[in-house]
Amino acid sequence: MLLRGDVAVVTGGASEHGIGRATAALFAEHGAHVAVLDIEGQGAQQAAESLGSEHRGYRCDVTKESEVEAVFSQVVKDLGLPSILFNNAGVTQPRRTAEITEADYDRVLDTNLRGTFLCSKAVLPYMRRLGRGSIICMSSVSAKRGGGIFGGPHYCAAKAGILGLARAMARELAPEGIRVNALAPGLIHTDITRGKMTAEQEADIVKSIPIGRIGEPIDVARACLFFASSLSEYITGEVMDVNGGMHID
Repeated sequence: MLLRGDVAVVTGGASEHGIGRATAALFAEHGAHVAVLDIEGQGAQQAAESLGSEHRGYRCDVTKESEVEAVFSQVVKDLGLPSILFNNAGVTQPRRTAEITEADYDRVLDTNLRGTFLCSKAVLPYMRRLGRGSIICMSSVSAKRGGGIFGGPHYCAAKAGILGLARAMARELAPEGIRVNALAPGLIHTDITRGKMTAEQEADIVKSIPIGRIGEPIDVARACLFFASSLSEYITGEVMDVNGGMHID
């Protein structure tokens, strides 16, 4: 088991068919004690219960600093000092530039980018006490391509901002034993995408993916496990594409 005894925090982990839920399950399978955070508190608790009695679920709005700090403090009391943080909480919105309202912009930027910043900031005192840690940030192929299927320009901006934030934190925190990396998934079958495409649309998308299929949450979870574990102990500031070859730099 790659994470035996580690405490891992996964944000946005309540969705039954989501990347956060799949990652939490894989972390638990590899021996971690997992804290599942989500704005849907009941869903977070149910997700944690499905993993076993040694895991916990908490309601948390990642855009609110006081709420984030309080939840991380409770995680420490319940499970111990976290050595892993997966910044997965996020929202998307298929809007064109002229259609994006100020409220749309704030919601997408706050949840994706501000939430990543606040959770990373909140976990730092505990990782510093441990003298080690791994922070994984969720970006997107849309940040590299300048657009995607389910995200508008404000979503692309948020995900691109996450890449810059992750790299800056990686450079700053490496001397303290804290690594920061990012994931840039392509199209993944989650609750966000299910039922949003016709069979014809999905077939057209698959044609653009060299591996020949749309990704599943477990594909991203496995990449996250690599960054969370000692297998990547000499890697920081990296962005891993998980897109089946849809986008190759």
